[in-house]
Amino acid sequence: MRKVLIVTGPGGDAQGWGDMKVTETLCETLNSDDLAAEIAYVTTTKEFLQALSGRRYDIVWSALYCVSQREDIIGLGEDDEWVADMLDERGIPYIGPSARTMKELIQKYETHRIMRENGVLVPDFNLVAAGDALPEVAYPAFVKPNCESRSIGISDDSVVRNREELARRVRYVHETLGQAALIEEFLPGDEYTVLMLGNGRLQEILPGLVTVDESHFGRHRILRSDLRGVGLTKISIPAQKERAEEAREITRKATDALECRDHVRVDLRVDAQGRLRVMEVNGIPGLKPVKSWSPQIYSLYHPSPGGPMEEYRNMIRLIVRSALERHGLG
Repeated sequence: MRKVLIVTGPGGDAQGWGDMKVTETLCETLNSDDLAAEIAYVTTTKEFLQALSGRRYDIVWSALYCVSQREDIIGLGEDDEWVADMLDERGIPYIGPSARTMKELIQKYETHRIMRENGVLVPDFNLVAAGDALPEVAYPAFVKPNCESRSIGISDDSVVRNREELARRVRYVHETLGQAALIEEFLPGDEYTVLMLGNGRLQEILPGLVTVDESHFGRHRILRSDLRGVGLTKISIPAQKERAEEAREITRKATDALECRDHVRVDLRVDAQGRLRVMEVNGIPGLKPVKSWSPQIYSLYHPSPGGPMEEYRNMIRLIVRSALERHGLG
């Protein structure tokens, strides 16, 4: 029987798959199969290293990019130690992308740069750190924090139509979230999210269409943070087979370029010319049963007579089994 050490902490919700309740559900799910799991809740790097050295396990699954006591935002600092780096240094197998890929995924500018260099369509983009001059951009433009997830820092004010609005929103990201601002070409069309599960022979790439009742939008058709996780956002299998295949192929190309593995989710949106472009790749997608997008998408493609929780168990099992096989532990 293989054992999984699940790592989380105060930042588990902001950084990764969810809060402690979600983590406990994940642990219970793994313990219901021919696997075993336990949770290490860590608040400091010292506690994390003690958990690694003081417990028995075959593989680690972390909800954290970095060990942090922040609960609200990721807010990466220059001195933060990356979980995957510490695991690599000790030769410990883990689930999820490599340390290098994790850093590239959470820093959206790097994600865009690598994808563009590999021929993946992304919006035009510029990174503006505190003190940098504003670039010349086409309007409308979209401003967001460079290192966040879950739509943190996203509101109707993120869409800017002139230089004054641009300056104001960039300043908001710098001062409120304490990080560089990413300025993107605004993508006005439909949004898609694509689940990538497993590796090699076990890999699946499953596209979903994201919809919200128009009455819930403000000035712009964007997914603000208050629209997530409250039942207002719906995921469905795309009715347009051509668009679904386009989303699948772009995701395959993007995840290959970034060397993603085990479980990531790719968010895309249609541009003004009707083409799909990748907005971001989530390296630690949400895992709340039924409500997170990954379980929702998996259930659409793999309905089970046992219902949503059985579908959830099947998805979690696929992620872990594929990762174990990748490490030669299958």
